[in-house]
Amino acid sequence: MFPVHRPRRLRSHPQLRRMVREHVVTTGDLIYPLFAVPGSGVAQEVKSMPGVFQLSVDKLVEEAKEVYELGIPAIILFGIPDTKDEEATGAWHDCGIVQKATTAVKAAVPDLIVAVDTCLCEYTSHGHCGYLEVGDLAGRVLNDPTLELLKKTAVSQAKAGADIIAPSGMMDGFVQAIRSGLDDAGFKQLPILSYAAKYASAYYGPFRDAAESAPQFGDRRTYQMDPANGTEALKEIELDIAEGADMLMVKPALAYMDIIWRVKEATNLPVAAYNVSGEYSMIKAAALNGWVDEQKVVMETMHGFKRAGADLILTYHAKDIARWSEAD
Repeated sequence: MFPVHRPRRLRSHPQLRRMVREHVVTTGDLIYPLFAVPGSGVAQEVKSMPGVFQLSVDKLVEEAKEVYELGIPAIILFGIPDTKDEEATGAWHDCGIVQKATTAVKAAVPDLIVAVDTCLCEYTSHGHCGYLEVGDLAGRVLNDPTLELLKKTAVSQAKAGADIIAPSGMMDGFVQAIRSGLDDAGFKQLPILSYAAKYASAYYGPFRDAAESAPQFGDRRTYQMDPANGTEALKEIELDIAEGADMLMVKPALAYMDIIWRVKEATNLPVAAYNVSGEYSMIKAAALNGWVDEQKVVMETMHGFKRAGADLILTYHAKDIARWSEAD
């Protein structure tokens, strides 16, 4: 007997396919990463990330205006200071590059949400995310003293006008420390987007070119998660929720869709997926060589993140996605 059910009936027309589509990616889902550097008139393309630039504050403000006009609701700021030291001074100083960029963007585009990466690796002379054991060449970070640095950094960023604090250092107790610091400084309303499940990934290579944050020795496996682990991610998010996180992030995204799914199933908090630099650069390189259709591959990837459970997507493709959406 011929099948009664014919799934192809609902695929027969483009409009019908749109009507029954289960997941939709909109510009409202997107957060666009930007890299701030000292100087004026600087727009230096990152060689390993075509279309992504290190921007001085004046150029970054221009970019922020364009982002807002495209309907993208938020950016996340990373900073490259002119000098680095063991105290990560550029991360928490009131005149730090992220603080300057945040204040300038909020003055120029007040309705654009500015999230700030709250980490130390871009600002330390050794490239690790906190204080190191004296003479330790393995990259083992002193956890509790580093929490005080992160707390100072978050408060300084809040004073500069940040709308979201996004700590990414994977220190034990970092959400609680930052929440306490923000509350004590009068920023009880400021939300925390925690990099709750951040893996020690090879996909970060191009980002380290952009942020000039590669460790000078060792690696970050003593604090970022082992890519082989899944259940550990649930433990990390449980701790961050208990410490006061308002939103949770999984980073990277493409090879960790199972983690996005498990995190979303385990919590009712908003979940963000970070479509990281290596994921971006692979698609860009293939597209520039004519090997793939960039728009189709990017959108298929974005739908994969949404299908896995992501509510928000941090992606370097954000402006392209917004333009493609306008053209539809």
